Amino acid sequence: MLELLVVVVIIGLLAAYVGPRLFGQVEKSQQRLAGSQIEAFGRALGAFRLDVGRFPTNEEGLSALRSAPSGATKWNGPYIDKPVPLDPWERQYSYRSPSTEGRDFDITSLGKDGAPGGTGDSADITNR
Repeated sequence: MLELLVVVVIIGLLAAYVGPRLFGQVEKSQQRLAGSQIEAFGRALGAFRLDVGRFPTNEEGLSALRSAPSGATKWNGPYIDKPVPLDPWERQYSYRSPSTEGRDFDITSLGKDGAPGGTGDSADITNR
């Protein structure tokens, strides 16, 4: 019985040591995935602009990469293979064109906390 108790304690100590490290990697991979998706949207938006002559409007949003917006006669998409995905935290990406900071467009994920700003795991991920 004592040997079984020692084994259970050792397993508990290993789980307490490995668990937090494993979950920390999950958060970092979610942030990298959001960054990669935003980069892919940026490339698709560049192709959209080359064909149509402009970026999608705020109203058209990222869905214009998948289906032709009305009046876009030179649309030659779809520019992405699948419907616009949600971010890794199951929320929609924010799209704005033109950017509020003088760029052509902004694409943003609000990160883990779902609120603007934040640091660490809760930081916003954007194309800026």
